[in-house]
Amino acid sequence: MQNNNLRKKNASEVDFFTGYGGVNRYEILEVIGKGSYGLVCSANDTHTGEKVAIKKIHNIFEHISDAARILREIKLLRLLRHPDIVEIKHIMLPPSKMDFRDIYVVFELMESDLHQVIKANDDLTREHYQFFLYQMLRALKYIHTANVYHRDLKPKNILANANCKLKICDFGLARVAFSDAPTTIFWTDYVATRWYRAPELCGSFYSKYTPAIDIWSIGCIFAEVLIGKPLFPGKNVVHQLDLITDLLGTPSLDAISQVRNDKARKYLTCMRKKQPASFSHKFPKADPLALQLLKKLLAFDPKDRPSAEEALADPYFNGLAKVEREPSCQPIPKMEFEFERRRATKEDIKDLIFREILEYHPQLLTEHISGAERPNFLHLSAVDQFRKQFSQVEENVNGSGAAVSLQRKHSSLPRQAFNHH
Repeated sequence: MQNNNLRKKNASEVDFFTGYGGVNRYEILEVIGKGSYGLVCSANDTHTGEKVAIKKIHNIFEHISDAARILREIKLLRLLRHPDIVEIKHIMLPPSKMDFRDIYVVFELMESDLHQVIKANDDLTREHYQFFLYQMLRALKYIHTANVYHRDLKPKNILANANCKLKICDFGLARVAFSDAPTTIFWTDYVATRWYRAPELCGSFYSKYTPAIDIWSIGCIFAEVLIGKPLFPGKNVVHQLDLITDLLGTPSLDAISQVRNDKARKYLTCMRKKQPASFSHKFPKADPLALQLLKKLLAFDPKDRPSAEEALADPYFNGLAKVEREPSCQPIPKMEFEFERRRATKEDIKDLIFREILEYHPQLLTEHISGAERPNFLHLSAVDQFRKQFSQVEENVNGSGAAVSLQRKHSSLPRQAFNHH
């Protein structure tokens, strides 16, 4: 009832999508999330009848690092098309190439995320566990064969539906490795929430990366699904290493040598000898085959962790895994991420984001490529009207004084609802 009233109120004020966006294409339903970037609303796509999620990202050029992160994410989600990765369906055209600050990105709507699912379900079955891990590894195989490292895998970045479908999202911290020897890639910025961060990265802001960092994160997430709470909820780097070694035992000197951070390495070297804990005791509900694989995913030394492809071939997935539904991806061309290799200005990033938006507007993209586009042309765009709808919804939310969390349905999963495709 409330949604109907809201829609009536909006309809009187907003003459919805005109021009290239399609007339009245999206009809906002409700707020489903709010973050530092802006707001996410669910909406009906009146062209297809599908429900979608529309993310308004505001003031994207305020900080060049944020703008680069947004560019990276929309680029990667265009290039990485896979059933276990969230899909961008559309990006709305801004009225002008020269003057835009906000963008509206239309995603497929997922009902929940793995963080919510773990919180709401204390009765997940062994079939749930297996299917969840299978999908995460299948996505990772595709991502890693594209030479992409996600670098921020955690339950909140894995979206979920009531039919147990998972999709990885949030590629804002992801990086593409352009090197003939991807095991020697160095990046100097922040990576991953601590609880899901591989031990070789603990305390280090200048790190050597391998795809094994994502494998570790998937191991932590799978363990959290099994026990219903985070596996290594460290309060700081030292506590994090304590929790990891309490489970895995003291690592070998060779494994300790992989840790980049001097203080973390010294701490591990001087640590009292710990024996590994029993996985079957720590994860009493789990299939023994699941625990054998989990041990491999959580190997302290990155060299001992399997690739996603090797993990998919593990006996744990017998009867579920099929190579023909586990595609690889072509490596991403260097030219797509040329902006990462030089000092791009705010204007450069703005041009590149606009060019990404045009990928969803083929007619204008053709004009842009052929040079027929007029540089200061004001496009027929629905963004102005859409901004009104968003601010109205935002006022309704803020007026109630409630902090918005993800108000999604179906965080509780049916026991037997599997879609194995």
